[in-house]
Amino acid sequence: MKKLVYTSLFIFLFLNTNVTAQYIPKNISMQDMKKAEHWADKTYKKLSQDEKLGQLFIVALYTNRGESEIDKVRSIVSNDKIGGLILMQDDAAREINLVNEFQEKSKVPLMIGMDAEWGVYQRIPAAHKYPWAMTLGAIQDKNLIEQMAAKIAEDCHGMGINWDFAPVVDVNTNPNNPIIGNRSFGSEVNNVVSSALSYSNGLQDNNILAAIKHFPGHGDTNTDSHLDLPVVSHNLERLNSVEIAPFKALMDKGIGGVMVAHLYVPALESGKGIPASVSKNIVTGLLKDKLGYKGLIITDALNMGAVANKYKPGELDAMAFKAGNDIMLFSQGVAEGKKLIQKAIDNGEIPQSRVEESVKKILLTKYFLGLNEYQPKNPENINSDLNNDSHKTLVQNLYSNAITLLKNERNQLPLNGRTVYYVPLEEALYQTFADRLGTNIIIKKAGEIDTIPANSTVIVGLHKDNSTAYKPYKISEASKKTLADLTKNQKVILSVFGSPYALRDIDLSKVPAVLVSYENNDDSMTATADALNGKTIIHGRLPVLVNEGLKAGMGIDLNPSGVIR
Repeated sequence: MKKLVYTSLFIFLFLNTNVTAQYIPKNISMQDMKKAEHWADKTYKKLSQDEKLGQLFIVALYTNRGESEIDKVRSIVSNDKIGGLILMQDDAAREINLVNEFQEKSKVPLMIGMDAEWGVYQRIPAAHKYPWAMTLGAIQDKNLIEQMAAKIAEDCHGMGINWDFAPVVDVNTNPNNPIIGNRSFGSEVNNVVSSALSYSNGLQDNNILAAIKHFPGHGDTNTDSHLDLPVVSHNLERLNSVEIAPFKALMDKGIGGVMVAHLYVPALESGKGIPASVSKNIVTGLLKDKLGYKGLIITDALNMGAVANKYKPGELDAMAFKAGNDIMLFSQGVAEGKKLIQKAIDNGEIPQSRVEESVKKILLTKYFLGLNEYQPKNPENINSDLNNDSHKTLVQNLYSNAITLLKNERNQLPLNGRTVYYVPLEEALYQTFADRLGTNIIIKKAGEIDTIPANSTVIVGLHKDNSTAYKPYKISEASKKTLADLTKNQKVILSVFGSPYALRDIDLSKVPAVLVSYENNDDSMTATADALNGKTIIHGRLPVLVNEGLKAGMGIDLNPSGVIR
Protein backbone atom coordinates (compact mmCIF):
# COMPACT_ATOMS: atom_id res chain seq x y z
CA MET A 1 0.00 0.00 0.00
CA LYS A 2 1.28 3.44 -0.90
CA LYS A 3 1.53 5.85 2.00
CA LEU A 4 1.79 9.61 2.26
CA VAL A 5 5.42 10.05 3.24
CA TYR A 6 6.82 13.27 4.64
CA THR A 7 10.53 13.87 4.26
CA SER A 8 12.67 15.95 6.59
CA LEU A 9 12.12 18.82 4.16
CA PHE A 10 8.39 18.89 4.90
CA ILE A 11 8.92 18.46 8.64
CA PHE A 12 11.34 21.39 8.54
CA LEU A 13 8.81 23.51 6.67
CA PHE A 14 6.05 22.71 9.12
CA LEU A 15 8.26 23.64 12.06
CA ASN A 16 9.72 26.79 10.58
CA THR A 17 6.94 28.42 8.57
CA ASN A 18 3.29 29.27 9.05
CA VAL A 19 2.15 26.36 6.87
CA THR A 20 -0.86 24.76 8.54
CA ALA A 21 -2.39 22.62 5.80
CA GLN A 22 -2.51 18.92 6.55
CA TYR A 23 -2.71 17.85 2.91
CA ILE A 24 0.42 18.37 0.83
CA PRO A 25 0.81 16.82 -2.64
CA LYS A 26 3.49 14.16 -2.93
CA ASN A 27 6.93 14.99 -4.25
CA ILE A 28 6.44 18.73 -3.87
CA SER A 29 9.64 20.79 -3.98
CA MET A 30 10.71 23.45 -1.53
CA GLN A 31 10.28 26.02 -4.30
CA ASP A 32 6.68 24.93 -4.88
CA MET A 33 6.02 25.03 -1.14
CA LYS A 34 7.21 28.62 -1.07
CA LYS A 35 5.02 29.43 -4.08
CA ALA A 36 2.02 27.96 -2.29
CA GLU A 37 2.64 29.99 0.83
CA HIS A 38 3.25 33.11 -1.20
CA TRP A 39 -0.02 32.67 -3.10
CA ALA A 40 -1.99 32.09 0.10
CA ASP A 41 -0.43 35.12 1.83
CA LYS A 42 -0.86 37.38 -1.19
CA THR A 43 -4.44 36.31 -1.76
CA TYR A 44 -5.30 36.75 1.91
CA LYS A 45 -3.96 40.30 1.95
CA LYS A 46 -6.05 41.24 -1.08
CA LEU A 47 -9.29 40.20 0.57
CA SER A 48 -11.54 42.53 2.48
CA GLN A 49 -12.67 41.37 5.91
CA ASP A 50 -16.07 40.47 4.45
CA GLU A 51 -14.39 38.40 1.73
CA LYS A 52 -12.19 36.65 4.28
CA LEU A 53 -15.24 35.67 6.30
CA GLY A 54 -16.92 34.44 3.13
CA GLN A 55 -14.20 31.82 2.70
CA LEU A 56 -15.51 30.05 5.81
CA PHE A 57 -18.81 29.01 4.20
CA ILE A 58 -19.92 26.27 1.81
CA VAL A 59 -23.51 26.24 0.55
CA ALA A 60 -25.51 23.59 -1.31
CA LEU A 61 -26.16 23.62 -5.03
CA TYR A 62 -29.11 21.55 -6.28
CA THR A 63 -30.13 21.25 -9.92
CA ASN A 64 -33.46 19.54 -9.22
CA ARG A 65 -35.17 22.35 -7.31
CA GLY A 66 -35.80 24.83 -10.09
CA GLU A 67 -34.17 28.01 -11.34
CA SER A 68 -35.21 30.07 -8.34
CA GLU A 69 -33.03 27.92 -6.07
CA ILE A 70 -30.11 28.21 -8.47
CA ASP A 71 -30.59 31.98 -8.54
CA LYS A 72 -30.37 32.05 -4.74
CA VAL A 73 -27.01 30.31 -4.89
CA ARG A 74 -25.93 32.63 -7.68
CA SER A 75 -26.74 35.57 -5.42
CA ILE A 76 -24.87 34.09 -2.44
CA VAL A 77 -21.78 33.39 -4.55
CA SER A 78 -21.85 36.94 -5.90
CA ASN A 79 -22.80 38.89 -2.78
CA ASP A 80 -21.37 36.86 0.09
CA LYS A 81 -18.13 35.77 -1.64
CA ILE A 82 -18.39 32.27 -0.18
CA GLY A 83 -15.55 29.77 -0.15
CA GLY A 84 -17.23 26.83 -1.83
CA LEU A 85 -20.19 24.72 -2.86
CA ILE A 86 -21.41 21.22 -2.09
CA LEU A 87 -22.99 19.62 -5.15
CA MET A 88 -26.29 17.84 -4.57
CA GLN A 89 -28.82 16.16 -6.87
CA ASP A 90 -28.97 15.53 -9.78
CA ASP A 91 -27.80 16.66 -13.28
CA ALA A 92 -24.04 16.36 -13.86
CA ALA A 93 -23.85 18.51 -17.00
CA ARG A 94 -25.94 21.27 -15.43
CA GLU A 95 -23.77 21.24 -12.33
CA ILE A 96 -20.59 21.46 -14.38
CA ASN A 97 -21.91 24.45 -16.30
CA LEU A 98 -22.90 26.20 -13.07
CA VAL A 99 -19.55 25.44 -11.42
CA ASN A 100 -17.78 26.90 -14.46
CA GLU A 101 -19.97 30.00 -14.22
CA PHE A 102 -19.42 30.48 -10.49
CA GLN A 103 -15.67 29.84 -10.68
CA GLU A 104 -15.33 32.48 -13.40
CA LYS A 105 -17.15 35.06 -11.26
CA SER A 106 -15.35 34.30 -7.99
CA LYS A 107 -12.42 36.44 -6.87
CA VAL A 108 -11.06 33.41 -5.01
CA PRO A 109 -11.61 30.00 -6.61
CA LEU A 110 -14.35 27.96 -5.00
CA MET A 111 -13.76 24.66 -3.25
CA ILE A 112 -16.27 22.24 -4.77
CA GLY A 113 -17.28 19.32 -2.57
CA MET A 114 -19.60 16.35 -2.75
CA ASP A 115 -20.67 13.49 -0.53
CA ALA A 116 -19.29 10.78 -2.82
CA GLU A 117 -18.68 7.95 -0.38
CA TRP A 118 -19.76 5.37 -2.98
CA GLY A 119 -18.81 7.63 -5.87
CA VAL A 120 -20.61 10.56 -7.45
CA TYR A 121 -23.54 8.16 -7.94
CA GLN A 122 -24.46 9.16 -4.40
CA ARG A 123 -25.72 12.41 -5.93
CA ILE A 124 -25.70 11.77 -9.69
CA PRO A 125 -27.93 8.82 -10.66
CA ALA A 126 -26.44 8.57 -14.16
CA ALA A 127 -23.04 7.64 -12.69
CA HIS A 128 -21.90 4.11 -11.81
CA LYS A 129 -22.31 3.04 -8.21
CA TYR A 130 -19.28 1.86 -6.25
CA PRO A 131 -19.70 -0.48 -3.26
CA TRP A 132 -20.69 0.78 0.15
CA ALA A 133 -18.02 0.97 2.82
CA MET A 134 -19.22 -2.16 4.63
CA THR A 135 -18.77 -4.11 1.40
CA LEU A 136 -15.27 -2.67 1.07
CA GLY A 137 -14.54 -3.61 4.67
CA ALA A 138 -14.93 -7.27 3.71
CA ILE A 139 -12.16 -6.98 1.09
CA GLN A 140 -8.77 -8.23 2.28
CA ASP A 141 -6.64 -6.62 -0.43
CA LYS A 142 -6.89 -2.96 0.58
CA ASN A 143 -5.08 -1.92 -2.60
CA LEU A 144 -8.38 -2.53 -4.37
CA ILE A 145 -10.00 0.17 -2.22
CA GLU A 146 -7.21 2.55 -3.22
CA GLN A 147 -7.85 1.74 -6.88
CA MET A 148 -11.54 2.46 -6.41
CA ALA A 149 -10.85 5.80 -4.72
CA ALA A 150 -8.50 6.74 -7.58
CA LYS A 151 -11.34 6.09 -10.01
CA ILE A 152 -13.69 8.17 -7.87
CA ALA A 153 -11.06 10.93 -7.99
CA GLU A 154 -11.07 10.71 -11.79
CA ASP A 155 -14.86 11.08 -11.81
CA CYS A 156 -14.63 14.03 -9.43
CA HIS A 157 -12.12 15.81 -11.64
CA GLY A 158 -14.48 15.42 -14.57
CA MET A 159 -17.13 17.34 -12.66
CA GLY A 160 -14.86 20.02 -11.22
CA ILE A 161 -15.07 18.53 -7.70
CA ASN A 162 -12.05 19.04 -5.43
CA TRP A 163 -13.23 17.53 -2.14
CA ASP A 164 -14.92 14.20 -1.55
CA PHE A 165 -16.45 14.27 1.93
CA ALA A 166 -15.31 10.71 2.59
CA PRO A 167 -14.39 8.22 3.93
CA VAL A 168 -16.58 7.44 6.93
CA VAL A 169 -14.37 6.17 9.77
CA ASP A 170 -17.16 5.58 12.27
CA VAL A 171 -16.84 2.16 13.90
CA ASN A 172 -20.29 0.67 13.48
CA THR A 173 -20.92 -1.32 16.66
CA ASN A 174 -24.69 -0.84 16.63
CA PRO A 175 -26.64 -3.03 14.15
CA ASN A 176 -29.64 -0.72 14.56
CA ASN A 177 -27.73 2.42 13.63
CA PRO A 178 -30.16 4.32 11.39
CA ILE A 179 -27.63 6.53 9.60
CA ILE A 180 -24.20 4.84 9.47
CA GLY A 181 -24.61 1.08 8.96
CA ASN A 182 -23.42 0.27 5.43
CA ARG A 183 -21.48 3.53 5.32
CA SER A 184 -19.00 2.14 7.86
CA PHE A 185 -16.12 -0.21 6.99
CA GLY A 186 -17.11 -2.31 9.98
CA SER A 187 -17.05 -2.87 13.71
CA GLU A 188 -13.29 -3.39 14.12
CA VAL A 189 -11.00 -0.38 14.54
CA ASN A 190 -8.01 -1.83 12.66
CA ASN A 191 -10.09 -2.74 9.62
CA VAL A 192 -11.72 0.69 9.59
CA VAL A 193 -8.30 2.39 9.76
CA SER A 194 -6.65 0.33 7.01
CA SER A 195 -9.66 0.62 4.71
CA ALA A 196 -10.03 4.36 5.30
CA LEU A 197 -6.33 5.02 4.74
CA SER A 198 -6.44 3.20 1.40
CA TYR A 199 -9.54 5.18 0.40
CA SER A 200 -7.98 8.51 1.46
CA ASN A 201 -4.71 7.78 -0.32
CA GLY A 202 -6.56 6.87 -3.49
CA LEU A 203 -8.26 10.27 -3.44
CA GLN A 204 -5.39 12.48 -2.32
CA ASP A 205 -2.69 10.83 -4.43
CA ASN A 206 -4.93 11.91 -7.32
CA ASN A 207 -5.41 15.45 -6.06
CA ILE A 208 -8.88 15.14 -4.54
CA LEU A 209 -9.13 16.09 -0.87
CA ALA A 210 -10.48 13.53 1.60
CA ALA A 211 -12.37 14.14 4.85
CA ILE A 212 -12.61 11.53 7.57
CA LYS A 213 -15.94 11.65 9.36
CA HIS A 214 -17.94 11.89 11.66
CA PHE A 215 -15.76 13.05 14.56
CA PRO A 216 -15.76 12.03 17.40
CA GLY A 217 -17.60 8.89 16.19
CA HIS A 218 -21.15 8.19 14.99
CA GLY A 219 -21.01 4.37 14.96
CA ASP A 220 -23.02 3.60 18.09
CA THR A 221 -26.11 5.77 17.75
CA ASN A 222 -29.83 5.01 17.67
CA THR A 223 -30.86 8.38 16.24
CA ASP A 224 -30.45 9.81 12.75
CA SER A 225 -28.70 13.17 13.15
CA HIS A 226 -30.52 14.40 10.04
CA LEU A 227 -33.63 14.34 12.23
CA ASP A 228 -32.56 14.84 15.84
CA LEU A 229 -29.52 14.97 18.13
CA PRO A 230 -28.00 11.53 18.82
CA VAL A 231 -26.37 10.85 22.18
CA VAL A 232 -23.16 8.83 22.54
CA SER A 233 -23.05 7.98 26.22
CA HIS A 234 -19.85 5.91 26.45
CA ASN A 235 -17.13 6.73 28.98
CA LEU A 236 -13.73 8.12 28.01
CA GLU A 237 -12.00 4.76 28.01
CA ARG A 238 -14.48 3.31 25.54
CA LEU A 239 -14.50 6.46 23.38
CA ASN A 240 -10.70 6.45 23.14
CA SER A 241 -10.49 2.76 22.30
CA VAL A 242 -13.30 2.63 19.74
CA GLU A 243 -15.03 5.82 18.56
CA ILE A 244 -12.05 8.18 18.55
CA ALA A 245 -9.42 5.52 17.79
CA PRO A 246 -9.62 5.68 13.96
CA PHE A 247 -9.31 9.46 13.98
CA LYS A 248 -6.24 9.22 16.25
CA ALA A 249 -4.66 6.62 13.98
CA LEU A 250 -5.23 8.69 10.85
CA MET A 251 -4.38 12.15 12.20
CA ASP A 252 -0.76 12.10 11.01
CA LYS A 253 -1.42 10.48 7.62
CA GLY A 254 -1.83 13.70 5.69
CA ILE A 255 -5.61 13.48 5.36
CA GLY A 256 -6.82 16.95 4.49
CA GLY A 257 -10.10 17.21 6.33
CA VAL A 258 -12.04 16.10 9.39
CA MET A 259 -15.82 16.48 9.51
CA VAL A 260 -17.33 17.05 12.94
CA ALA A 261 -20.65 15.37 13.74
CA HIS A 262 -23.82 16.67 15.31
CA LEU A 263 -23.62 14.40 18.36
CA TYR A 264 -24.01 14.98 22.06
CA VAL A 265 -21.15 13.23 23.88
CA PRO A 266 -21.44 13.92 27.65
CA ALA A 267 -18.01 12.46 28.44
CA LEU A 268 -16.42 15.08 26.17
CA GLU A 269 -18.77 18.03 26.66
CA SER A 270 -20.14 19.00 30.09
CA GLY A 271 -22.69 21.43 28.68
CA LYS A 272 -25.98 19.59 28.46
CA GLY A 273 -27.14 18.86 24.91
CA ILE A 274 -24.33 20.75 23.18
CA PRO A 275 -23.52 19.06 19.84
CA ALA A 276 -19.89 18.19 19.09
CA SER A 277 -20.01 20.42 16.02
CA VAL A 278 -20.45 23.54 18.17
CA SER A 279 -18.46 22.35 21.19
CA LYS A 280 -15.18 24.18 21.78
CA ASN A 281 -14.17 21.42 24.18
CA ILE A 282 -14.42 18.87 21.37
CA VAL A 283 -13.36 20.81 18.26
CA THR A 284 -10.60 22.94 19.74
CA GLY A 285 -9.79 21.20 23.03
CA LEU A 286 -9.74 17.63 21.73
CA LEU A 287 -9.36 17.64 17.95
CA LYS A 288 -6.99 20.59 17.54
CA ASP A 289 -5.13 20.82 20.86
CA LYS A 290 -5.00 17.28 22.26
CA LEU A 291 -4.92 15.33 19.01
CA GLY A 292 -2.97 18.03 17.20
CA TYR A 293 -4.91 18.00 13.95
CA LYS A 294 -3.70 20.70 11.53
CA GLY A 295 -5.98 20.16 8.55
CA LEU A 296 -9.32 21.64 7.56
CA ILE A 297 -12.05 21.10 10.13
CA ILE A 298 -15.53 21.22 8.66
CA THR A 299 -18.93 20.82 10.25
CA ASP A 300 -21.40 18.22 9.14
CA ALA A 301 -24.25 19.81 7.16
CA LEU A 302 -25.82 22.64 9.15
CA ASN A 303 -29.29 21.98 7.74
CA MET A 304 -29.52 18.70 9.65
CA GLY A 305 -32.24 18.45 12.25
CA ALA A 306 -29.81 17.69 15.11
CA VAL A 307 -28.73 21.35 15.04
CA ALA A 308 -31.10 23.14 12.65
CA ASN A 309 -34.05 22.40 14.96
CA LYS A 310 -32.20 23.91 17.91
CA TYR A 311 -30.36 26.97 16.59
CA LYS A 312 -31.13 29.73 14.14
CA PRO A 313 -29.26 29.97 10.81
CA GLY A 314 -26.32 32.33 11.19
CA GLU A 315 -26.30 31.84 14.95
CA LEU A 316 -25.38 28.22 14.33
CA ASP A 317 -22.58 29.18 11.93
CA ALA A 318 -21.08 31.62 14.41
CA MET A 319 -21.21 29.04 17.19
CA ALA A 320 -19.48 26.50 14.95
CA PHE A 321 -16.69 28.92 14.09
CA LYS A 322 -16.23 29.89 17.74
CA ALA A 323 -15.92 26.19 18.56
CA GLY A 324 -12.94 25.91 16.21
CA ASN A 325 -14.32 24.76 12.86
CA ASP A 326 -12.70 26.25 9.78
CA ILE A 327 -15.64 25.70 7.42
CA MET A 328 -19.38 25.73 7.95
CA LEU A 329 -20.91 23.23 5.54
CA PHE A 330 -24.36 23.60 4.03
CA SER A 331 -24.84 26.96 5.67
CA GLN A 332 -28.41 28.23 5.81
CA GLY A 333 -27.45 31.73 6.89
CA VAL A 334 -24.21 33.01 5.38
CA ALA A 335 -24.89 36.74 5.65
CA GLU A 336 -26.13 36.56 9.24
CA GLY A 337 -23.34 34.19 10.19
CA LYS A 338 -20.72 36.59 8.89
CA LYS A 339 -22.28 39.45 10.86
CA LEU A 340 -22.30 37.43 14.08
CA ILE A 341 -18.71 36.27 13.62
CA GLN A 342 -17.60 39.85 13.02
CA LYS A 343 -19.56 40.97 16.08
CA ALA A 344 -17.77 38.33 18.14
CA ILE A 345 -14.42 39.60 16.81
CA ASP A 346 -15.36 43.20 17.66
CA ASN A 347 -16.38 42.11 21.16
CA GLY A 348 -13.13 40.26 21.71
CA GLU A 349 -14.77 36.81 21.84
CA ILE A 350 -12.77 35.65 18.81
CA PRO A 351 -9.34 37.01 17.84
CA GLN A 352 -8.81 38.09 14.25
CA SER A 353 -5.98 35.56 14.20
CA ARG A 354 -8.61 32.80 14.17
CA VAL A 355 -9.93 34.13 10.87
CA GLU A 356 -6.41 34.35 9.48
CA GLU A 357 -5.62 30.80 10.61
CA SER A 358 -8.70 29.29 8.99
CA VAL A 359 -8.68 31.35 5.80
CA LYS A 360 -4.98 30.79 5.11
CA LYS A 361 -5.46 27.07 5.71
CA ILE A 362 -8.32 27.10 3.20
CA LEU A 363 -6.33 29.10 0.65
CA LEU A 364 -3.26 26.92 0.97
CA THR A 365 -5.35 23.80 0.44
CA LYS A 366 -7.00 25.37 -2.60
CA TYR A 367 -3.56 26.05 -4.05
CA PHE A 368 -2.40 22.48 -3.43
CA LEU A 369 -5.52 21.25 -5.22
CA GLY A 370 -4.66 23.38 -8.25
CA LEU A 371 -7.51 25.83 -7.85
CA ASN A 372 -5.20 28.79 -8.36
CA GLU A 373 -5.14 27.71 -12.03
CA TYR A 374 -8.71 26.56 -12.44
CA GLN A 375 -9.67 25.36 -15.91
CA PRO A 376 -13.35 25.08 -16.90
CA LYS A 377 -14.66 21.53 -17.21
CA ASN A 378 -16.35 20.18 -20.32
CA PRO A 379 -19.83 18.75 -19.65
CA GLU A 380 -20.00 16.97 -23.01
CA ASN A 381 -20.28 13.19 -22.60
CA ILE A 382 -20.08 13.49 -18.81
CA ASN A 383 -22.73 10.81 -18.17
CA SER A 384 -20.87 8.22 -20.25
CA ASP A 385 -17.59 9.33 -18.64
CA LEU A 386 -19.11 8.54 -15.24
CA ASN A 387 -20.56 5.19 -16.25
CA ASN A 388 -18.69 2.97 -18.69
CA ASP A 389 -17.00 -0.41 -18.94
CA SER A 390 -13.97 0.73 -16.93
CA HIS A 391 -16.27 1.38 -13.98
CA LYS A 392 -18.09 -1.92 -14.39
CA THR A 393 -14.91 -4.00 -14.53
CA LEU A 394 -13.49 -2.38 -11.40
CA VAL A 395 -16.73 -2.55 -9.46
CA GLN A 396 -17.39 -6.21 -10.23
CA ASN A 397 -13.86 -7.01 -9.07
CA LEU A 398 -14.57 -5.20 -5.80
CA TYR A 399 -17.80 -7.12 -5.20
CA SER A 400 -16.07 -10.38 -6.12
CA ASN A 401 -13.36 -9.75 -3.54
CA ALA A 402 -15.91 -8.85 -0.87
CA ILE A 403 -18.02 -12.02 -1.10
CA THR A 404 -17.74 -13.84 2.22
CA LEU A 405 -18.27 -17.56 2.70
CA LEU A 406 -19.30 -18.28 6.30
CA LYS A 407 -20.19 -21.97 6.00
CA ASN A 408 -19.53 -24.66 3.40
CA GLU A 409 -20.41 -27.98 5.02
CA ARG A 410 -20.26 -31.05 2.80
CA ASN A 411 -18.58 -28.93 0.11
CA GLN A 412 -21.77 -27.43 -1.26
CA LEU A 413 -19.67 -24.94 -3.21
CA PRO A 414 -18.67 -24.51 -5.93
CA LEU A 415 -21.72 -25.75 -7.86
CA ASN A 416 -19.61 -27.32 -10.61
CA GLY A 417 -22.41 -27.24 -13.16
CA ARG A 418 -24.92 -29.39 -11.26
CA THR A 419 -28.62 -28.65 -11.44
CA VAL A 420 -29.88 -26.57 -8.51
CA TYR A 421 -33.13 -24.95 -7.49
CA TYR A 422 -33.27 -21.26 -6.69
CA VAL A 423 -35.76 -19.62 -4.31
CA PRO A 424 -35.63 -15.79 -4.29
CA LEU A 425 -36.95 -14.16 -1.11
CA GLU A 426 -37.51 -10.61 0.18
CA GLU A 427 -38.47 -7.51 -1.78
CA ALA A 428 -35.74 -6.71 -4.29
CA LEU A 429 -34.99 -7.73 -7.88
CA TYR A 430 -33.13 -10.97 -8.50
CA GLN A 431 -33.29 -11.73 -12.24
CA THR A 432 -29.68 -10.72 -12.99
CA PHE A 433 -28.48 -13.31 -10.48
CA ALA A 434 -30.76 -16.01 -11.88
CA ASP A 435 -29.70 -15.31 -15.46
CA ARG A 436 -26.00 -15.33 -14.58
CA LEU A 437 -26.22 -18.64 -12.71
CA GLY A 438 -26.85 -20.41 -16.03
CA THR A 439 -29.25 -22.88 -17.62
CA ASN A 440 -29.04 -25.49 -14.87
CA ILE A 441 -31.05 -23.31 -12.50
CA ILE A 442 -34.74 -23.94 -11.80
CA ILE A 443 -36.46 -20.97 -10.19
CA LYS A 444 -39.14 -21.66 -7.58
CA LYS A 445 -41.11 -19.03 -5.68
CA ALA A 446 -41.71 -19.33 -1.94
CA GLY A 447 -45.14 -20.90 -2.46
CA GLU A 448 -43.71 -23.61 -4.71
CA ILE A 449 -41.08 -25.14 -2.47
CA ASP A 450 -43.15 -28.29 -1.92
CA THR A 451 -42.56 -29.17 -5.58
CA ILE A 452 -38.76 -29.35 -5.11
CA PRO A 453 -37.58 -32.99 -4.89
CA ALA A 454 -36.14 -34.00 -1.52
CA ASN A 455 -32.38 -33.78 -1.00
CA SER A 456 -31.96 -31.25 -3.80
CA THR A 457 -29.44 -28.42 -3.74
CA VAL A 458 -31.41 -25.21 -3.20
CA ILE A 459 -30.03 -21.69 -3.33
CA VAL A 460 -32.05 -19.31 -1.18
CA GLY A 461 -31.42 -15.68 -2.11
CA LEU A 462 -32.26 -12.96 0.40
CA HIS A 463 -32.55 -10.00 -1.97
CA LYS A 464 -32.80 -6.83 0.10
CA ASP A 465 -33.71 -3.40 -1.24
CA ASN A 466 -30.54 -1.60 -2.38
CA SER A 467 -31.97 1.89 -2.84
CA THR A 468 -30.42 3.36 0.31
CA ALA A 469 -27.36 2.73 2.44
CA TYR A 470 -29.14 3.85 5.58
CA LYS A 471 -31.90 1.28 6.03
CA PRO A 472 -31.32 -1.29 8.82
CA TYR A 473 -31.80 -4.82 7.49
CA LYS A 474 -34.65 -6.98 8.78
CA ILE A 475 -35.61 -10.32 7.28
CA SER A 476 -39.36 -11.03 7.24
CA GLU A 477 -40.83 -13.80 9.32
CA ALA A 478 -42.24 -15.33 6.13
CA SER A 479 -38.74 -15.61 4.64
CA LYS A 480 -37.38 -17.12 7.84
CA LYS A 481 -40.14 -19.75 7.77
CA THR A 482 -39.47 -20.59 4.12
CA LEU A 483 -35.78 -21.02 4.89
CA ALA A 484 -36.51 -23.21 7.91
CA ASP A 485 -38.90 -25.37 5.91
CA LEU A 486 -36.34 -25.89 3.15
CA THR A 487 -33.64 -27.01 5.58
CA LYS A 488 -35.78 -29.97 6.68
CA ASN A 489 -35.12 -32.03 3.57
CA GLN A 490 -32.94 -29.94 1.23
CA LYS A 491 -29.27 -28.99 0.99
CA VAL A 492 -29.55 -25.22 1.29
CA ILE A 493 -27.08 -22.58 0.15
CA LEU A 494 -28.12 -19.27 1.71
CA SER A 495 -26.93 -16.21 -0.23
CA VAL A 496 -27.49 -12.84 1.43
CA PHE A 497 -27.75 -9.90 -0.97
CA GLY A 498 -27.69 -7.32 1.78
CA SER A 499 -26.02 -6.41 5.04
CA PRO A 500 -24.67 -9.29 7.14
CA TYR A 501 -26.79 -7.86 9.96
CA ALA A 502 -29.64 -9.63 8.16
CA LEU A 503 -28.32 -12.83 9.74
CA ARG A 504 -28.61 -11.61 13.33
CA ASP A 505 -31.70 -13.60 14.24
CA ILE A 506 -31.69 -16.36 11.60
CA ASP A 507 -31.05 -19.93 12.71
CA LEU A 508 -28.17 -21.15 10.54
CA SER A 509 -27.55 -24.40 12.40
CA LYS A 510 -29.17 -26.53 9.67
CA VAL A 511 -28.01 -24.42 6.72
CA PRO A 512 -24.88 -26.10 5.29
CA ALA A 513 -23.63 -23.15 3.21
CA VAL A 514 -23.92 -19.42 3.87
CA LEU A 515 -22.62 -16.65 1.63
CA VAL A 516 -22.81 -12.87 2.15
CA SER A 517 -22.68 -10.56 -0.89
CA TYR A 518 -23.52 -7.33 1.00
CA GLU A 519 -25.60 -5.59 -1.68
CA ASN A 520 -28.33 -6.29 -4.22
CA ASN A 521 -27.46 -4.81 -7.59
CA ASP A 522 -26.41 -6.07 -11.01
CA ASP A 523 -22.67 -5.94 -10.24
CA SER A 524 -23.02 -7.76 -6.93
CA MET A 525 -25.37 -10.39 -8.34
CA THR A 526 -23.06 -11.03 -11.31
CA ALA A 527 -20.03 -11.42 -9.03
CA THR A 528 -21.94 -13.78 -6.71
CA ALA A 529 -23.18 -16.03 -9.51
CA ASP A 530 -19.64 -16.32 -10.85
CA ALA A 531 -18.33 -17.20 -7.38
CA LEU A 532 -20.99 -19.90 -6.88
CA ASN A 533 -20.11 -21.37 -10.26
CA GLY A 534 -16.43 -21.55 -9.31
CA LYS A 535 -15.23 -18.89 -11.72
CA THR A 536 -13.62 -16.69 -9.05
CA ILE A 537 -11.93 -17.12 -5.69
CA ILE A 538 -13.99 -16.40 -2.56
CA HIS A 539 -11.94 -14.77 0.19
CA GLY A 540 -13.89 -11.97 1.86
CA ARG A 541 -14.10 -11.59 5.65
CA LEU A 542 -17.03 -10.51 7.79
CA PRO A 543 -16.44 -6.81 8.64
CA VAL A 544 -18.89 -6.60 11.55
CA LEU A 545 -19.87 -8.49 14.67
CA VAL A 546 -23.30 -9.90 13.80
CA ASN A 547 -23.88 -12.09 16.87
CA GLU A 548 -21.94 -14.49 19.08
CA GLY A 549 -21.85 -17.06 16.30
CA LEU A 550 -20.90 -14.66 13.53
CA LYS A 551 -17.94 -12.54 14.53
CA ALA A 552 -15.92 -9.99 12.61
CA GLY A 553 -13.08 -11.58 10.68
CA MET A 554 -14.92 -14.81 9.92
CA GLY A 555 -14.71 -16.22 6.42
CA ILE A 556 -13.58 -19.23 4.42
CA ASP A 557 -11.31 -19.03 1.39
CA LEU A 558 -12.50 -21.10 -1.55
CA ASN A 559 -10.66 -21.27 -4.84
CA PRO A 560 -12.36 -22.20 -8.14
CA SER A 561 -11.31 -25.85 -7.83
CA GLY A 562 -13.25 -26.08 -4.59
CA VAL A 563 -10.20 -26.30 -2.35
CA ILE A 564 -10.75 -24.61 1.01
CA ARG A 565 -7.91 -22.65 2.59
